[in-house]
Amino acid sequence: MTARSPAADDGSDEALALLRDARPAPGPAAETRPTGQGRAEASGDRPAPRHRASAWADARNVAARAGRAATFRSHRVPLERALGEILTEPLAALTDLPSFDTSAMDGWVVAGPGPWAVQDGGVLAGHAAPGALADGEAVRIATGARIPAGATAVIRSEHARTDEARTQLQADRVVLHGQDIRPRGQECRSGDVLLPATALVTPAVLGLAAAAGYDELTTVPRPRVEILVLGDELLTQGLPHDGLIRDALGPMLGFWLRALGAEVIGTRRLKDDAGALLAAVTGSSADLVITTGGTASGPVDHVHPVLHKAGAELLVDGVAVRPGHPMLLAQIGAGKHLVGLPGNPLAAVSGLLTLAEPLLRELAHRARAVTYTAPLRNEVQGHPHDTRLVPVVHRAERVVPLHYNGPAMLRGIAAADGLAVVPPGGARAGQEVEILDLPWAQAGSAEGCFT
Repeated sequence: MTARSPAADDGSDEALALLRDARPAPGPAAETRPTGQGRAEASGDRPAPRHRASAWADARNVAARAGRAATFRSHRVPLERALGEILTEPLAALTDLPSFDTSAMDGWVVAGPGPWAVQDGGVLAGHAAPGALADGEAVRIATGARIPAGATAVIRSEHARTDEARTQLQADRVVLHGQDIRPRGQECRSGDVLLPATALVTPAVLGLAAAAGYDELTTVPRPRVEILVLGDELLTQGLPHDGLIRDALGPMLGFWLRALGAEVIGTRRLKDDAGALLAAVTGSSADLVITTGGTASGPVDHVHPVLHKAGAELLVDGVAVRPGHPMLLAQIGAGKHLVGLPGNPLAAVSGLLTLAEPLLRELAHRARAVTYTAPLRNEVQGHPHDTRLVPVVHRAERVVPLHYNGPAMLRGIAAADGLAVVPPGGARAGQEVEILDLPWAQAGSAEGCFT
């Protein structure tokens, strides 16, 4: 990682003041680094002075510790709003499940041994308790309906037949006592703990909670995130032209952050203006502010000086990872953080998974994903000093590194189902490397011309 270069004059008095306040002490000669979406990262082909960057694993640990240090919060929300959040209280049954004996099948409910005299009518789900059955009697019953008092079994429709007068029922096979009857409390008794605190609320958990009598759940609220997309050069529609490029991060980051468990309260686009950025950062109500671009030391890279003026504490200032090394993590108030992502799209993804993911995971009290390794199908060239994150796709128990993995490219990551963590110096074919799964990996991935 190279040291930051002194900032150049951008014509803004306020920007100059901020940059001057935050300028580092004189040190080794620095290499100017391009910034912003589409501005390529500096080449690692030649040696350069090293920046005080954190090791990749250390940076992730710092981000996780910052999340754990935040004040614990919980709220009570309707079932439909609890999806994806973490239970803060055990889910205890509020009733027996089922709460009465029910039929597991459509058919006939009978009492005693057969043949049985067929009674008029039938027993349907959702109706009041039916009349009792005497030995030798049978009546039609629907799945989920209450079992009449005195009943001993349910015979499936396909396993029984009536005589021509439909007054007598006979079974085609042996009838066992209690067959196809779901007894009260078969799944749980009132007060049984169904799930512990810390369980993730999935669609199935919502169903279980509803069945057990809940209208609301007590959960950890999703961390609130605001995205600030920075840059004069960004378009929101149409083709690039006249030095302007399309904003790739605005459409992408919100959905990615939601997949990581965040509540995205807004995505704002700001020009390269230090005052506007300072106001947006200090005025945000979010738990986490995400900025894109402006994390290096160019003439319009305002993130560092703005953080300095805001009195923020830099927890991570650069990470020894490619792409994405100018990323940063700062605390900008009690329980409030900022993750500065590089402007290049794949570099921003690297920052998202390096710093934002562990921070959000801890803020949301989600369990850390089980880490695993997989062998590489092909050799991957490494950086001499830094970790590399390389898009890969799983194929036949190996992972295949994808092309188009430059810091400004999204073509490779769009086809990937994970990122390989390649150590400094690279990795040979067949070597086991750590894999970071992407949130949508289970949905499958493309292959084609990307491998």
